[in-house]
Amino acid sequence: MWVQVASVLFTAAYALWRDPRSLDGWLSGLEALLAALALAWWTALLGRLLRGQTTPPEDGTRRALSLTFPWLTALRLGLWGTLGLALLAGAAPEANPVALTALMTVWFGAIVSSNAVFGTLVRLSGAPGDPPLRQRLREWLNLSAALAVGMTVLNVVPVRGFSGTPELGTQLVYGLGGLLDVLATVLALRAVMALGPGTAGAPAKP
Repeated sequence: MWVQVASVLFTAAYALWRDPRSLDGWLSGLEALLAALALAWWTALLGRLLRGQTTPPEDGTRRALSLTFPWLTALRLGLWGTLGLALLAGAAPEANPVALTALMTVWFGAIVSSNAVFGTLVRLSGAPGDPPLRQRLREWLNLSAALAVGMTVLNVVPVRGFSGTPELGTQLVYGLGGLLDVLATVLALRAVMALGPGTAGAPAKP
């Protein structure tokens, strides 16, 4: 999971380095930076959960994640909505409508599932022995893994008439980042599935 955090930070730096004067570059960099921060705190909380520790609401890591992931989701929805409006206005008339529909659907699903994974772990960290919350986290992680595969493909394979031919370096950065996302999500899912019967864990140390 920490390798994935480093990968997302590298993606943020790459987006800014590749297009430092473009608004798109800065927005992509900001999104990746927020994602890296949220993922780092999520990983820390997951580690506590796997050790059976209870994280109180006033804990700094839990509060940081609770404050960060809604902003990340809002930014992602803003980017998604902006692109959707542009497409409805005819921004890519030559693009395959089926491919564009798949792009927007998978992207929206990934945003929703990511938000749910963050939020569910925040709640579960305060009650690590709650069976319904554990099951909900497993379900969202399972969906997120499938959507991560789709997002990886869409980030690497260009949609004809919508995006130009990407540079090899860009394909490698986003392709590798996507593979790490899939792997980390699957590993987190397996770790949560391996948890024993729910018990109220000891409070996390400050």
